[in-house]
Amino acid sequence: MNPERLHQILLAPVISEKSTTAADDGNQVVFQVLVDATKLEIRKAVEAQFDVSVEAVQVMNVRGKVKRFGRTPGKRPNWKKAYVRLAEGQDIDFMGGGS
Repeated sequence: MNPERLHQILLAPVISEKSTTAADDGNQVVFQVLVDATKLEIRKAVEAQFDVSVEAVQVMNVRGKVKRFGRTPGKRPNWKKAYVRLAEGQDIDFMGGGS
């Protein structure tokens, strides 16, 4: 796989109440990824960027909501969410609160 593509796959971590619960209960991390990314590409990107081992990847296509922008109707873009299950004992710290 192209190393440049692997750096572009992960767009941002998703920090929400649901993703925090998934991290606590199932050792999972949630990312916003490119719409055309595959599970194998997501696995390799996470392993390369964070130096962790990945057990499983689950992806979900999130449909954009229809919203109004003033008087005109509009639509937010569709995006893809990836739930990445890390191996036992592995962790990714986004806050940088290490001691």
